Amino acid sequence: MLKNKEEMLQKKTWAVAGVTAKKDKFGYKIWKILKENNYETYGINPNYDEIEGDKIYHSVKDLPKKIEVLDMVVPPKIAISTLDEAKEADIEYIWFQPGTYNDEVIEKAKELGFKILYDDCVYKELRKNG
Repeated sequence: MLKNKEEMLQKKTWAVAGVTAKKDKFGYKIWKILKENNYETYGINPNYDEIEGDKIYHSVKDLPKKIEVLDMVVPPKIAISTLDEAKEADIEYIWFQPGTYNDEVIEKAKELGFKILYDDCVYKELRKNG
């Protein structure tokens, strides 16, 4: 898992599933800190068309380019259905934020062959490095 984490942090094209305009939520904080650290970052949330002038995509299928890392900030029942879209989009890495997964989600992610990371927070990681 540590190897996956190091590889993910070196990738520069990310999408945040569950981005939100609510500044006190991790869906916002993670999206924002990735952008502040010069990651090319796309937000995914079917409830938004834009946040702070950035286009927000309604699903993984709508993303305009290939993403290297998908950061999950959604409940497990949404995460599990997003995995199929991520596989179709040929995304290699998935970072599950705390609270976004259960055994079923992790099992499915492994079965689909993703390189995954869970039990860690990218927001905390980037703040530590910044």
